[in-house]
Amino acid sequence: MNDNRNSFANIPDSSLSDRYAVFGHPINHSKSPRIHKLFAEQTGQNLAYSAQDVPADNFTAAADAFFSAGGKGLNCTVPLKELAWRYADRLSEAAEAAKAVNTLALTADGSILGENTDGTGLLNDLTANLQLNLPGTAILILGAGGACRGIVAPLLKQKPASLVIANRTPAKAHTIADDFNSLGAVDACGYDALAGRCFDLIINATAASLSDELPPLPAGLLAENGTCYDLAYANRPTAFVRWGLANGAAKSVDGLGMLVEQAAEAFYIWRGVRPATAPVIGLLDQERRETN
Repeated sequence: MNDNRNSFANIPDSSLSDRYAVFGHPINHSKSPRIHKLFAEQTGQNLAYSAQDVPADNFTAAADAFFSAGGKGLNCTVPLKELAWRYADRLSEAAEAAKAVNTLALTADGSILGENTDGTGLLNDLTANLQLNLPGTAILILGAGGACRGIVAPLLKQKPASLVIANRTPAKAHTIADDFNSLGAVDACGYDALAGRCFDLIINATAASLSDELPPLPAGLLAENGTCYDLAYANRPTAFVRWGLANGAAKSVDGLGMLVEQAAEAFYIWRGVRPATAPVIGLLDQERRETN
């Protein structure tokens, strides 16, 4: 770990800083560079962080080039989390279980560690920031991709009354349910099988919000005083956040808080310093409200 404690703001030449980046496709919307800049300034760390548009078919070559050029760590977002899982030389327990990686770190021996901080980030936002009590609740996850895989195990550790994964292709949801059933009961189904069911917490882990669309959701799905949580985030309320509000959610929020919380976990893995998240979440939320 670099022990230089100079402020990021006082390092104009990024070539002098440890380099990090987020890979994804699309990536123009990413707030990760802003978040890590704020973390660096807050903690006095010397680093530079950029966003790079990397399609799935170019991921391995781009990651190789980044680390060969001296890069220290990567965040990976849609659609690269499962590719990053395969790319890592070794995996944390959370990443192994999730079969998805959102954080890659160059270690002292030159190997690449794969970590998944999504689950921790989500739980920190749900329980610390939103003050939700998850034990005994009925939870529904929409979508069965890498984003879903990263959050199932941490949610099960909260001992919900039930956890259901719904997906357009039920077989993909059943595969994830089977992978995690040893940690607690997980059910799986298609969206059409949700009719007549009711949940306290509905988490949108699909990519639909990136195009301002919704999964096909039946009426009556959300319990009274229930919560809707979109893992995606945007400057304006996503289609799913709007759906939650229209269906009487006590809280219907996007994933800005999770984004900051999972970034803080990645920052800690890379730098050995844990930044304060509340002021960063507050600042980013204020900035996006001012743009609307």
